[in-house]
Amino acid sequence: MNELTIILVEDDVSTCKRFIEYIDTKDDIVLVSTTNSEDQAISDIKYHKPDAMILDLELHHGSGNGLEVLSGLKGISEHPFVVVTTNNSSDITYECARKLGADFILYKHQQDYTEKAVVDFLHSLKDSIKSKKKQDNQEEIDKPEYKNKRIRKYITEELNAVGVNPKAVGFQYLLEAICIVMNEQVTNVCSIVAKKFKKSEESVRRAMQTAINRAWNNADIEILLERYTAVIKSESGCPTITEFVYYYANKAKNNL
Repeated sequence: MNELTIILVEDDVSTCKRFIEYIDTKDDIVLVSTTNSEDQAISDIKYHKPDAMILDLELHHGSGNGLEVLSGLKGISEHPFVVVTTNNSSDITYECARKLGADFILYKHQQDYTEKAVVDFLHSLKDSIKSKKKQDNQEEIDKPEYKNKRIRKYITEELNAVGVNPKAVGFQYLLEAICIVMNEQVTNVCSIVAKKFKKSEESVRRAMQTAINRAWNNADIEILLERYTAVIKSESGCPTITEFVYYYANKAKNNL
């Protein structure tokens, strides 16, 4: 999708109407939200993740103000390109808005100001805005903490699928063991997990094997055959801890 998505934060009804009517004439611009509320603006940005925001600095007929909206963006990792519109001509206010994250400021009483001009300005920057957002998203994805969170989410879903109970003590041990093996080859993963959780190695090993055994004894056999495709070598018919951990570590590597 190459559409430019926009959120409009404006308290004047007539102004909103002019923005909406002009944006509706553009095939590659979509207005995803309109609000006159500071709190709703932040909520809508988190939900819609728009490419750009047209922000009225003075929300006299709404709630809050534009500077507070800009302040709220600091807590959002993926925030939009911001065009501020204002009746205020104060250099101090402009400086404050820029420090809080405004990308461009348009004075409503300048000679060539119209709602059409604001939208056309954003439209002229569409490719640059989309490219920058894509780059920022990739940088966020590449961060170690994001990658680790994604890995743990994937493994959790996989373990749930074969019936390893998240409430079982062994679940967290297995999750940790799989993450460890994904990063490095180790000879005794149970010992490493035990040290991390400050438990005895034997108790950790027992809890992990119990969680696996219960899953294999209680889960639908068709689901197990579909989700766990490795050969089970143990006589019990359940994977050993080593088989289980290395299978899911390799599966996560291949799918993430």
